[in-house]
Amino acid sequence: MVTVLGIDPGLANTGFGVVQRRRGGMVALDGGVITTAAGEELAARLRHIHGVVGDLLDHFRPEALAMESLYFGRNTSSALVVGQARGVVLLAAAQRGVVCLDYTPQQIKGAVCGSGGADKAQVQRMVQTLLRLAEPPRPDHAADALAAAICHANHAPLRSALPA
Repeated sequence: MVTVLGIDPGLANTGFGVVQRRRGGMVALDGGVITTAAGEELAARLRHIHGVVGDLLDHFRPEALAMESLYFGRNTSSALVVGQARGVVLLAAAQRGVVCLDYTPQQIKGAVCGSGGADKAQVQRMVQTLLRLAEPPRPDHAADALAAAICHANHAPLRSALPA
């Protein structure tokens, strides 16, 4: 049995999802979004994300944290802020000795949907199917975080079988 905390980092909305891989498949233990207010100062927003992620790590005690890697598109200022959110998530995990792994959006989508080019609705439907949820996880940040956790949970047996 392996428990993974998945994170879709962002400053306004950080998605999280906790998945446990059992013999009978995978189950979602929790999922949602950590929100911060746009008018709040940056340090306070980052402290909030750090605190909530720390609480999730303390409560679920996952073996690993899987996070979507940073994507530098056209908006570099947005990427920098996401990088700061990623930093406080990494810090919370490091303070607890939890292994952190990055996966590209294409790797995550490929692991969940079979195609790295899947759209957000496809990811939500496949996460729903794989975790046997009553409905697709919403919002998409939570679905993306659950997908990151699924991606790692599917890779974990292979990673442990390979020599270091």
